[in-house]
Amino acid sequence: MRLQNRLFVSWRSPTGMDCKLVGPETLCFCTHRYKQHKTDFETIPQQRPISLPCRVTGCQCGAYLYVPLNGAQPIRCRCKHFADQHSAAPGFICNACSKCSGFHSCFTCACGQPAYAHDTVVETKQERLAQGKPVGQDVPYAAMGGLTGFSSLAEGYMRLDDSGVGAPSVEFLDSPVTARDHPFLKAFQASCSSSPETLTDVGTSSQVSSLRRPEEDDMAFFERRYQERIKMEKAAKLKGKAPLPSTTKPS
Repeated sequence: MRLQNRLFVSWRSPTGMDCKLVGPETLCFCTHRYKQHKTDFETIPQQRPISLPCRVTGCQCGAYLYVPLNGAQPIRCRCKHFADQHSAAPGFICNACSKCSGFHSCFTCACGQPAYAHDTVVETKQERLAQGKPVGQDVPYAAMGGLTGFSSLAEGYMRLDDSGVGAPSVEFLDSPVTARDHPFLKAFQASCSSSPETLTDVGTSSQVSSLRRPEEDDMAFFERRYQERIKMEKAAKLKGKAPLPSTTKPS
């Protein structure tokens, strides 16, 4: 049944990125874990959104709702009280004060969007495939939520797959390096296109020379660096500069 009726749960930003993929141990607003909610269905409900109520006795949670953490503690509401100080019943009234009309947090996610702009999304495999998001392999394990692999544990903006910022295209990876790119990319491109004879001891060329090339082993790298140092010492003597400290003991 789980192979056919698995539900994928994610915390999604307004841009469509899954900032958090919910797993068995991910906490709900009611402070209970996802695996403690109803996750198995013989027939997937037709209504949307799909509610996953908590199965803990006495809990008033009617649908799984992900709430991010601020480090190791829950985020605060605009009433200055933590999320776990609010009722899990619909409305999420604060239990610590009377002025709160419902939980509302301005906590900013790593994607740059506030927490209140995100939605806890419960969707089927077909609905996820229609959006081009990964579904992984069909597994019989309980309460897998949106986990499809190790990359699912990373933040959305760090996840290089279709559920995050998206894997870079071949055209992007093969595009030429321009002046607007990061200096490291420009230095790396220069190291691939320059020969040791054209490298000097100034500016970017010195930094490029200190980079190990993909085809070099340890001995080849140190030998090249040693030969470059010898050339620099000879060039300094010809220019009338003081020679660099020698690396060998006098005889």
